[in-house]
Amino acid sequence: MARASSRFVCQSCGAVFPRWAGKCDSCGEWNTITEEFLPSETTSKSVAGKKGRTIQFVGLKGEKTHTVRYKSDIVELDRVCGGGLVEGSVILVGGDPGIGKSTLLLQTVGRLASAKKQNGDCIRCAYISGEESIDQIRLRASRLQLSETPVELASAMNVRDILTSLDTEDTPD
Repeated sequence: MARASSRFVCQSCGAVFPRWAGKCDSCGEWNTITEEFLPSETTSKSVAGKKGRTIQFVGLKGEKTHTVRYKSDIVELDRVCGGGLVEGSVILVGGDPGIGKSTLLLQTVGRLASAKKQNGDCIRCAYISGEESIDQIRLRASRLQLSETPVELASAMNVRDILTSLDTEDTPD
């Protein structure tokens, strides 16, 4: 049986340490370092050990298709995303800890979930966090006055579990 490993992370700046300390050497804050448990090594080995399937490559030139873009009504986000979010796309949002990534994404999913598609149906949205608990997200949603939006919420880190949960007949948009 694999031993569960842990690390210690500063909740202010995100610095990682091998053991607990009272003061963060990176940002100078006191009592902000907490222990986080990492998944066992057997999980990562089983993912790495499986061989993937061969994908087919195609050229850049091809038939043009109409791409539906969902507007978040957050002007700069829509601009950066080329005019809105494309169904089925994945966007990596990065930045320093505490800069507002989770807040921006919660606002975006809240606005999308409240919007309507061209056919009049609601846009079905899911928010899955790998870092924050459901209670933390609910507190932020309450602060942003988004508690009543029809967002489906989960907290998970295992990509296989997330993909399995989303691979249903009634998957979110």
